[in-house]
Amino acid sequence: MALRALVARKSLGLGFQSEAKILAVGSAAHSRGFQTFSLPDLPYDYGALEPAISGEIMQLHHQKHHQTYVTNYNKALEQLHDAIAKGDAAAVVKLQSAIKFNGGGHVNHSIFWKNLTPVSHGGGEPPHGSLGWAIDTNFGSMEALVQKINAEGAALQGSGWVWLALDKELKKLVVETTANQDPLVTKGPTLVPLLGIDVWEHAYYLQYKNVRPEYLKNIWKVINWKYASEVYEKESP
Repeated sequence: MALRALVARKSLGLGFQSEAKILAVGSAAHSRGFQTFSLPDLPYDYGALEPAISGEIMQLHHQKHHQTYVTNYNKALEQLHDAIAKGDAAAVVKLQSAIKFNGGGHVNHSIFWKNLTPVSHGGGEPPHGSLGWAIDTNFGSMEALVQKINAEGAALQGSGWVWLALDKELKKLVVETTANQDPLVTKGPTLVPLLGIDVWEHAYYLQYKNVRPEYLKNIWKVINWKYASEVYEKESP
């Protein structure tokens, strides 16, 4: 895995020197006794979601964008550890935005990859059972839910995410949006993400240019409703 990652990053122009810096940050943090985070493997090949999402987009999105969030998250956590050790309150406060942005990017993308699956593995197949019933109850139909998510995702200004979530306090499904890389928990501690769609331009621009609604229309062909159903059944009150 380590050698494959090095080769992949070299092909993206990141180079072995950049990879060495990434590994150095992780090693330094580990030696100081706190947890670091790593890029998760995808459960499918980069080209497995075509034609809905191109292999080129998936490779860049995973190896470059997600990896950058992980690298910067670990760096910010290391700096936080040092600031706390030094009693530097101002530095601790200053680091909060970097931790939220990069940590949120890691959390959000780790969910996003699980929300997708190839058509050959059930991508796009609508949910049945308890999640299917809940969607009908809360939104009227699957078609109505898709229209709502697509409308809110297309209308989101700038970059961000659109989510289908379980509100454990209200005991119902809700659609929420978050800006930039804010994780869903920033909208409420009782919200559990079932499905998150990345509407940053890096998620679709190489294939769909600036036509975000077309990307939102096609991504449903590779949505992994089985994963969303498993989370819903586990978290339902």
